[in-house]
Amino acid sequence: MTTDYKSSVFLPKTDFPMRAGLAKKEPELLKRWADMKLFHRLRAESRGRPKFVLHDGPPYANGNLHIGHALNKILKDLVTRTQQMLGKDSHYVPGWDCHGLPIEWKIEEEYRAKNQDKDAVPVGEFRRQCRAFADHWIGVQREEFKRLGVEGDWENYYSTMAYDSEAVIAGELGKFLMNGGLYKGSKAVLWSVVEKTALAEAEIEYHDHTSDTVHVRFPVVKSKGGKLDGASVVIWTTTPWTIPGNRALAFGPDIAYALVEVAEVGEGSRAKAGEKMVLAKELVGAVGETAKFTPKVLGDLAPEDFDGLLAAHPLRGQGYDFDVRLLPGGFVTADAGTGFVHIAPGHGADDYELGVANGVEVPDTVAEDGSYYPHVPLFAGKKVYTAQGVRGDANRAVSDALDKAGKLLAFGRIRHSYPHSWRSKAPVIFRNAPQWFIAMDKPIAEIGGTLREKALAAIDATRFVPQAGYNRLRSMIEQRPDWCVSRQRAWGVPITVFVNKETGEPLRDPEVMARVVEAFRAEGADVWFESPPERFLGNKYKAEDFEQVKDILDVWFDSGSTHVFTLEGNPELKWPADLYLEGSDQHRGWFHSSLLESCGTRGRAPYDGVLTHGFTLDEQGRKMSKSLGNITAPQAVCDQYGADILRLWVVGTDYTEDQRIGPEILKHQAEAYRRLRNTLRYLLGSLAGYSAVEKVAYADMPELERWVLHRLAELDAAFRPAVDDFDFHKIATELHNFCAVDLSAFYFDIRKDAIYCDAPTGLRRRAARTVMAELFSFLTAWLAPITCFTAEEAWLARPDDVPDGAAESVHLRLYPEIPAAWLDAGLGEKWKTVRALRRVVTGALELERAEKRIGSSLQAAPHVHATKEYIAAMKDLDLVELCITSGGELIEGEPAATDFKLPDVPGVGVAPLLAEGNKCARCWQVLREVGKSAKHPLLCERCEGAVSEA
Repeated sequence: MTTDYKSSVFLPKTDFPMRAGLAKKEPELLKRWADMKLFHRLRAESRGRPKFVLHDGPPYANGNLHIGHALNKILKDLVTRTQQMLGKDSHYVPGWDCHGLPIEWKIEEEYRAKNQDKDAVPVGEFRRQCRAFADHWIGVQREEFKRLGVEGDWENYYSTMAYDSEAVIAGELGKFLMNGGLYKGSKAVLWSVVEKTALAEAEIEYHDHTSDTVHVRFPVVKSKGGKLDGASVVIWTTTPWTIPGNRALAFGPDIAYALVEVAEVGEGSRAKAGEKMVLAKELVGAVGETAKFTPKVLGDLAPEDFDGLLAAHPLRGQGYDFDVRLLPGGFVTADAGTGFVHIAPGHGADDYELGVANGVEVPDTVAEDGSYYPHVPLFAGKKVYTAQGVRGDANRAVSDALDKAGKLLAFGRIRHSYPHSWRSKAPVIFRNAPQWFIAMDKPIAEIGGTLREKALAAIDATRFVPQAGYNRLRSMIEQRPDWCVSRQRAWGVPITVFVNKETGEPLRDPEVMARVVEAFRAEGADVWFESPPERFLGNKYKAEDFEQVKDILDVWFDSGSTHVFTLEGNPELKWPADLYLEGSDQHRGWFHSSLLESCGTRGRAPYDGVLTHGFTLDEQGRKMSKSLGNITAPQAVCDQYGADILRLWVVGTDYTEDQRIGPEILKHQAEAYRRLRNTLRYLLGSLAGYSAVEKVAYADMPELERWVLHRLAELDAAFRPAVDDFDFHKIATELHNFCAVDLSAFYFDIRKDAIYCDAPTGLRRRAARTVMAELFSFLTAWLAPITCFTAEEAWLARPDDVPDGAAESVHLRLYPEIPAAWLDAGLGEKWKTVRALRRVVTGALELERAEKRIGSSLQAAPHVHATKEYIAAMKDLDLVELCITSGGELIEGEPAATDFKLPDVPGVGVAPLLAEGNKCARCWQVLREVGKSAKHPLLCERCEGAVSEA
C-alpha cells in the first residue's frame, strides 16, 4: 500500500515563470507583434467601429528620450489601447516636430566648434544639414518609443519637415494671408540677442537674475493750473537701458498719489532738500528709505491732477529734447517702485499697447545684436547683452548719464525672476522689430468673428481634464497680444509672402500661393530659398516690384498645423481629434497654437478634449538635472526592470499633478508588479489542463464563486467610466487591490484546498476553475493596456478554453462583456459581513500561531460566537471551508469575555480550540475520520474518494 499521495494532489503547473526577465522578454514580444503586423491587424478588425483619435503632440527630434517623453507617450498609449479595447477604432499616428531653433542651434554649434561661419554656408546646404540631423533623431526616438510598448502607425508617422507637411503649413499661412489675418507690423517682441531672433512665449523660461535698478526723476514742465510744475514724477525700473526708448509715463487710475517734499537728506543721498516729487502715497516711505531722505507729504493728488501733464525726458538737452506725456495705465500697481511706470513702447508689451493707443512714437533703439543703433544719442554701440548672453555696458552707461544729468535719484540691484531663452539659457529683451503677426481682434468674414472670439468660444466647447486647464488656457487667450509668427532664422517653413515695394502691402493672390504649395509638395520648402521668385509669381507680376520675405515661421505655427496634414482627408482618422494630450506647459504651447491656427482657418478647435499631465521630478521633488545626478533615463529603466515597470509607475501616480521617480520608487513598482504577476501565474497554474467540459453554469455555482463574479462585475462597472475619464490610476489601484486582497488573501486562500485536493469531477473544484478562467480572461484584458508585455506573455501561456481564448494576441481582444446576472448587490453586502466575521477568526488563529500553540490554521477548530446578523449571513456557508480550519462551530450569541475580538467587528468572538483527530496525509486537515479506512488509513473520506476517482 502506497503512502505517497503527493502525485495525486493537483498542484499548479505552468510554464509562465515566476521571474519575469522583462528586459529580455519584452524585445521578443515586440518582434512577435512586428512579425504578425499587429497594428495592421487591429485596423482591419476595427473597421466599421466608432473612431477614436488621439492626435499626437509632436516631440522634438533632437536627442534621446527623457523620462518626461516616456510619461507622455505611455499615457497616450494607455488612452489609445483602452479606447480600442472598449470597442472603438483607436488609430494612433505618432509624429515629430523638426523645424526651429533647437536643431538650428545644434548645427551652429558644430560650426562654432570648427571656427567656421555659419552665415558663409549657402542656406540650402545649411537646411539640408538640419534636415539630416532631425531625420537621424526621429529614427532613434522611434525605436525608443517602441521599446516602451507604444503601439502606433510607426511606418507612417508624420513629421513637420516632410514635403507634404511643409506644403500644407505654407497653405495654412496662405489662408491667414488671404483672409487678412496676417499682417506686418513693428512691435515689441521677446528677442534673443544670442540667437538673433524673436521668440515665442512658449520658448521662454524664467530664472533668477540680478538686474540693476534706478529711481529716475522726470521733471514736470506743464501741469494743470501749474500745481505740479517744478516737481518730478519719479519712476523705478529694473531695465535702465530702456530709458533712451522712453516716450511716456503711466500712472494707475485707482492708485492714491501725493505731492511730497524732501524734508531732510541722509548721507550719500542724491535727493535735494526742498525738492518736490510725485509718488504713490503708500510707497512714499519706501522710496524715502531707498533714496535716503525724509519725505514730507504736502497733499493728496487726484487723477484729474494728471490731466495734460507733461514732463521732460531726464536726458533733455542731450538729444532727448521732447516732452513726455503722463497716461493712465491699468497695468500700473503700487506693489513696488513708485506707482509710476516709464513707457518705452519699443521695449514692452504693455508699453507698446499703451503707446500705440495714445499715438505715442515707437522708436527703434536696440539692434538685433543687442546694441544701440548708431542714431541713438549718447549710447550708440553700447550693448544691453553681448552675443554670448553676458550683461553689456548699456545699463551702466545710462545710469551714469542720468546721474551726471542730476536725474538719478537712487541706484541699486535686485534678484528676481527674469525671462531667458529656453535654448541658449541667456536673458532676453523686449525689442521693437518689424515682424509678421496674426491679428487676434480683426474681424475675419471667413470665420464669422475675430480670432479671439472664436478661440474663446472653442475653449468653452472643449472638455478639459483636469478642469483647471480650461481656466488656464482661457485666461491666456483673453490676454494674449497678436501672434508673432516670424523668426529671423534659416531652418523652418518660410513665410511665403511677397511684399509690394511701392505700397508695402503683402501680395494676396491665391494663384501665387497655389504655386508655392505645389512646389513645396514636390521639392520641399528649400525651393523658396533656391528658386527664382518668378517661379511663384508667374507672368502676372514682375519680380523687381516685390520683396520676397525670407523670415521663417514660428515653429509653433508648424505644430499648430499638424491636425491638417495628419487628420484632415485621412479616411483612417477623423477631424477634429477626440483628444490632445500633453504636459501642462502646452497650454501656452501646442494646445494654444493649434487652437489659434484652427480657429483662424476653420472657426473651431481641432480637438474635442484636452488632457494634461504634470512634470516628473526626482524622489526628493527636485527637477532632474545632470549636475544633480538625479536623472532617471527611461532606457536604463527598461534595461534594468523592463518597460512594464515604467508603465506601472505611470499609472501608479496621479499624472495630472507632478510625479516623482527614482530608485526607491522603481523598487516599489517592481514589488507591485510581482504581486500582479504572481496572481496571473497562480491562475495559469490552477487552470492547468482546463477545458470547457468542466464549466459550471452560474446558477449552479457555490456562493463564494458567485461573489467573485459579482466583484468582477463591480470592477467592470467602475473601470469603463474610468477609461472615459482617463483615470488610469483608479483602474490600476483597484486591480492591484483586487489581486492582493480579494484574490490572493481571500479567494485563492480559501479555494486552494478545493483546487489541490477535490476530485476533478467535484462541483466545487470545477466551479472554482470556471471562475478562475473568467478571472484570467478579465485580468489579462484589463492589464493589457497597462502592462502590455506581461499581459501578452500570460495570454500566450493560457489554456485553450479560457473565454475569448481564440484571440491570437491579448491586444486583439476587447474588454470582456460581463453578464448582467453577475452583479448582485445583495450578495455583495452579505459577503462584507461574512468577510468581517472571517477576519476575526483569522486574527485569532494568527495570534495562536504567533504564540506557537498551532503551526497551521488546519490544526484549529474554533468556536465562533456571533450575533444574529452574522449567523444570518453565514446561512448555508461552511465556516470550516471559509476559515481554512479542520473543524469549528458557529454559535449564536454575544462573545464570551475570554474570546478573541476585533474592535471594528462588534458582535463576533472566537475561542481558538484545537481540532481533534488525525492529520490527513493528502489535504493535511485534522479529522476524526482519518485512520478509519482500511484501504487508505492515512486519508480523510474526501481525499480517499479523490484518489479512487483518479
